[in-house]
Amino acid sequence: MFLYKLEIQLKDQIIYLVVIAESDEKAFDYAESSVAVHFVKMPEVLESCIVEKKRLTKGSGYVIETNITD
Repeated sequence: MFLYKLEIQLKDQIIYLVVIAESDEKAFDYAESSVAVHFVKMPEVLESCIVEKKRLTKGSGYVIETNITD
């Protein structure tokens, strides 16, 4: 099993998703399902890509940065 960090470019924003999957193909399938459940209306997905992939072990995780400024 692997831990994936995906970057998903929507029409009006970029979102990040962390998912556990057995393969790259399954990670994209799970990402599509997660996006559909999260939003009231399924947004237009322009592009999805794997940013990082790690073997699933205790303590595995990702830092997700944002550019929020005051």
